[in-house]
Amino acid sequence: MSTAVAERLRLTEIFCSLQGEARDAGWPTVFVRLTGCPLRCQYCDTAYAFHGGDWWELDAILAEVARHGVRHVCVTGGEPLAQKRCIALLQRLCEAGYEVSLETSGAIDISEVDPRVSRVVDIKTPGSGEVQRNRWDNLDRLTAHDQLKFVICDRADYEWAREVVRERALHEKCVVWFSPSHTQIDPRELADWILADRLPVRMQMQLHKLIWGDEPGR
Repeated sequence: MSTAVAERLRLTEIFCSLQGEARDAGWPTVFVRLTGCPLRCQYCDTAYAFHGGDWWELDAILAEVARHGVRHVCVTGGEPLAQKRCIALLQRLCEAGYEVSLETSGAIDISEVDPRVSRVVDIKTPGSGEVQRNRWDNLDRLTAHDQLKFVICDRADYEWAREVVRERALHEKCVVWFSPSHTQIDPRELADWILADRLPVRMQMQLHKLIWGDEPGR
């Protein structure tokens, strides 16, 4: 394999928007969306990233990120870690001085990710349809710099996630986010459940969707 091929990634899009979730919510952020995902969560809102995309050299990705002139970069998908060269991209972004986050499904080993990256790791609930794909050993690799996210589809999902948080003391490892699946649950219900249980998690909604809805590239 040539060096050029070895340093390429298949991308669906690169765009600048407001980060809508997790600890960096509200910051102008460049999103690098890699193509492909081995999971099929029933609530997925980026199924357009499953296939297609274009091959980009790492240098070209770095140049496009720099063109937008912002400090925060989020590498997402799809499932970005499904492409092995994602690890090299994350390292290059960190070396360039960006604040880098990675949105990953939790179904792939995160141990090789540069420790400067804030790894936002999903824990798939039963309602996702992919609960069996969780790599529980990833939890042992988390630091306070990382983040966990549960997307809650219904009351059963909430109760399942609540017990996972409590039994594994996840809030002692890093920030834990609970997000309502926007087509399946009233956010007020989730907020009330969290408050009733005094659960040590943070609730979030997708800021970008509240502003722009499902507009592509936003």
